[in-house]
Amino acid sequence: MITIQEAKTKKELTAYIKFPFSLYKDNPYWVPPIIADELETFDKTKNPAFENAEAYFYLAYRNNQVVGRIAAIINWEEVNNQEKKKVRFGWFDVIDDIEVTKALLEKVYELGRKNALEYVEGPMGFSNLDKVGVLTEGFSELGTMVTWYNHSYYAQHFEKLGYVQEKEYIESKFPFKNVKVEAFDKAQDLIKRRYQLKALNFKKTKDVMPYVDKMFDLFNASYANLSSFVAISDVQKAYFKKKYLSFINPEYIKFVEDKDHNLVAFAIVMPSFSEALQKANGKLFPFGFYHLLNARNNSKDVAFYLIGVHPDYQKKGVHAVIFKEYHTTFTEKGIENCIRTPELADNHAIHAIWKNFDPKITCRRKTFRKDLS
Repeated sequence: MITIQEAKTKKELTAYIKFPFSLYKDNPYWVPPIIADELETFDKTKNPAFENAEAYFYLAYRNNQVVGRIAAIINWEEVNNQEKKKVRFGWFDVIDDIEVTKALLEKVYELGRKNALEYVEGPMGFSNLDKVGVLTEGFSELGTMVTWYNHSYYAQHFEKLGYVQEKEYIESKFPFKNVKVEAFDKAQDLIKRRYQLKALNFKKTKDVMPYVDKMFDLFNASYANLSSFVAISDVQKAYFKKKYLSFINPEYIKFVEDKDHNLVAFAIVMPSFSEALQKANGKLFPFGFYHLLNARNNSKDVAFYLIGVHPDYQKKGVHAVIFKEYHTTFTEKGIENCIRTPELADNHAIHAIWKNFDPKITCRRKTFRKDLS
């Protein structure tokens, strides 16, 4: 018999977070989160996502053993302002038993129907800066800190339960040696002169901070037309600034501004923390922090996390300015591999800027949708 219980207390939420640790034990491709970090993400008093969203966390039990988990989420900004009558689900993990999946999803349907919503979509988080999608290809690829890993039967469960694909995302990788600076060096110089642009580079995190709010404003502007985009609020800006900026090497943050000091493009790259997180196994102490610091300073693999260009400057080659700056930085650091984190498969504009580097698709992931009748 399957029973579903809501996780509310710190002890229950810790059990919720730890379930994948047992489900993927000894799996060489799963990348564990930091437990304390996940607890903060689910804390309504700390995560500003709860200003515009509500979420409920459920555990499935059989014979007193946890056999699955799910988060049922409503992003009210999306429902009220974008008029998308959607209930989300995320942080979904389950044993290979479709009855457990069905029981967990029923809690999502209950929340949706209670609020007169029309359909369910997932897996996805509270906002666009959270993890998204269930893995459908690439099960033998090492995960990243910004993606969920899952077994191959997850998508099969959804399809058997009447779900259809809503969105598809791709991830890819290319060796840094594929990047030929000659391909964009002259172009970026011409573009800087034509539009009177200037590239900004940083050595210290404190020098980045005055630009971060502008960066999030630009992020909101450059991604506004993508499906399911929900703008980041001022409170969320402050939260992400505090939570993540210290983890990102300042030299991996690139900005481009115009003659009036308006930000027109940005990119954030992170060293690959995957192996360090595997060694940390969910804990910063006693050695987890050391492994993460070592990766921050010495990883030869980097992941492109965010890249954005103001709508007025899109399709004008401004990304060449950013690539030139990264080429210089990566050459100095001896970077070997470049990883692209999930991008919408139908975002052809973003794919076009990478084509000269001959990237190979390594993973595909999808969100699935079902109407609530």
